Amino acid sequence: MRDITIKKEKKKFVCQECGYESMAWLGRCPDCQSWSTLTEEVIVQRRHGRKTTSATPQPISHLSIDSEKRFSTGMGELDRIVGCGVVPGSTILIGGDPGVGKSTLLLQISYNIALKDGPVLYVSGEESIKQTGLRARRLGLSAGKLYFLSEVNLEAIEEQLCQMRPRMVVIDSIQTVSHPDLSAAPGSISQVRECAYSLIQLAKRNEIALFLVGHVTKEGTIAGPKVLEHMVDTVLYFEGEPRADLRILRVVKNRFGPTNEIGIFEMGERGLTEVENPSALFIAERLPKVSGSMVIPCMEGMRPLLVEVQALVSQRSFSMPRRLINGIDYNRAGLLLSILEKRAGVHLGDKDIFINLAGGLKLSEPALDLGVAMAVVSSYRDIALPVRMVAIGEVGLGGELRRVAQVAVRIKEASRLGFNQCILSKGSLKGVKKGVDIKLIEVEEVKEALNIALLEEIQ
Repeated sequence: MRDITIKKEKKKFVCQECGYESMAWLGRCPDCQSWSTLTEEVIVQRRHGRKTTSATPQPISHLSIDSEKRFSTGMGELDRIVGCGVVPGSTILIGGDPGVGKSTLLLQISYNIALKDGPVLYVSGEESIKQTGLRARRLGLSAGKLYFLSEVNLEAIEEQLCQMRPRMVVIDSIQTVSHPDLSAAPGSISQVRECAYSLIQLAKRNEIALFLVGHVTKEGTIAGPKVLEHMVDTVLYFEGEPRADLRILRVVKNRFGPTNEIGIFEMGERGLTEVENPSALFIAERLPKVSGSMVIPCMEGMRPLLVEVQALVSQRSFSMPRRLINGIDYNRAGLLLSILEKRAGVHLGDKDIFINLAGGLKLSEPALDLGVAMAVVSSYRDIALPVRMVAIGEVGLGGELRRVAQVAVRIKEASRLGFNQCILSKGSLKGVKKGVDIKLIEVEEVKEALNIALLEEIQ
């Protein structure tokens, strides 16, 4: 049967915020409620005659279950969070604020892989080859198999990929690449979706590891259609203040490894370096005998971290008391303050309260509750907590302490860094190995934990 191809033009209006499509222009998007975000796009549809497919269903028992071959990026932190290395043919999307270090990280990874695994193509649509070369020189990177290409045309990029067959390719960034058959502007919903789909399919067919850099919106999410995050295999968010040295790489999606893992890096003159002992880094500048400070063993994925929570409670300076929360959920912090008012008799309604996680971390797990509550009351009473004490526990609305997961791993990390006392909820010691070099105090209520710590019943 002869294959017939018919071209047909179709116009539609697409919201550049959420991807909503409409046949007519609308002043306000019905989906995301944004104003003046619908733009006209012309789509060329190609209708093909019926074709037979070579794919056939297979029984699940006959599917290949051989472990995938991975290769190292040369950075242990990145290898660990993506699942012990990068899988050939996989696609990794990296997003982050401007200036946080996305291009620097990918340039260093490209250099490491080009040295030992094969050719790497770095495609930059935002910077010229000269600009990228200056950055490579500043970082001291020079490898014969690392190639640079300044191009935004999708067909030209695909042509180079088919000719080179590199081990890895970096697209910096996907919002700058455009398909010549689409009339929409680069960075629009249609362009990002179509370009990403074409590159992902090409990478999978040739087993090329594909890294995509994505812009972020003012809300901190990756710009473009949400389907972009569904198409890729791994989504990483690069966090950190551009003026600070610490950078955190967080995994929010991973088809080949764990999620909710974090990798911690430090930005220096020679680029990004791995932080081998992040727990010691986060509590290194903690002052002893200062009220409002508490150390909490937290879990990010399978990794234990010791973080310092700081609280400052002072007399209100305005008619309405202020609440400033950094690093933890604002609503959760407000809930803890209400529990302290009702269940522990700590009157905070007329106080200015400031809570901060040291190091710029952002955490959301329930195990933070007890440590945050103890830091707030410590500052309120101006009594310093024991220096080598940690706290683990979720606080319920009745003031009771609830168990949290992976207590044994948290206690082991605290003991390794020299802490000798741990307050935790009753019944949490199940699974904790005997003989651990730390004193474990089980309590049932948050009020009991406050009395033990602040009345200095433990020496």
